[in-house]
Amino acid sequence: MATVIRLTRMGRKKKPFYRIVVTDSRKRRDGGWIESLGIYNPIANPVVVKINKERLEYWKGVGAKMSERVATLSKQ
Repeated sequence: MATVIRLTRMGRKKKPFYRIVVTDSRKRRDGGWIESLGIYNPIANPVVVKINKERLEYWKGVGAKMSERVATLSKQ
């Protein structure tokens, strides 16, 4: 199974926030996920990014690939 670390959209119309999740790469963006690693809220002032770095490193260690956006957020 190919796993990927990416964002899944939550919230309501025009007020999105995102969960950073580990999922099967074949699932839809908002489909089921294996584990939630954190949150990203671009609407809040200042922008909120909370990531469980320990679990992120674990999933990267077992071969999960990060999306471009999650890679950018994890560097902050």
